[in-house]
Amino acid sequence: MTLDGETMGLMFQVLNWAVLPFWLLLLVAPGWTPGPRLISGRIVPALLAACYVFLLFAGAGAAFTEPVPNAGDGLTLDAIMFMFTKPVVALLGWVHYLAFDLFVGAWEARDAKERGVPYWLLAPCLILTFAVGPAGFLAYVLLRKAAGRRSLA
Repeated sequence: MTLDGETMGLMFQVLNWAVLPFWLLLLVAPGWTPGPRLISGRIVPALLAACYVFLLFAGAGAAFTEPVPNAGDGLTLDAIMFMFTKPVVALLGWVHYLAFDLFVGAWEARDAKERGVPYWLLAPCLILTFAVGPAGFLAYVLLRKAAGRRSLA
């Protein structure tokens, strides 16, 4: 099965908009216990994972087996760059980011609540995690370490 560009473009738009309410929930209602549990627990990640698996079987898998020009043997930066020239692989990568960044953001919110980290310190980490995932995760991990050493309230 192959997906056409229009279908992949629609999937991209729908998935981008679909995760926004959950990010907003983390930002505006961090104390609402079901929020982070819903997001990182089962439903939202499972739906994104289902989209990921669908894309993998809908054509992205074949892109990983194509010979990569001038890449030599094994996984190289050239091979990754070549694979991401395929729209279905780029979309697959984007769904991966959406799923994992949201999962990490929900973990941050849950963990901050359990540790008593003030919202005003958590919010910038969530925004960073939304925008530049690993940087937000690092910011929260450093904040969490600081919170363990002294009261941040």
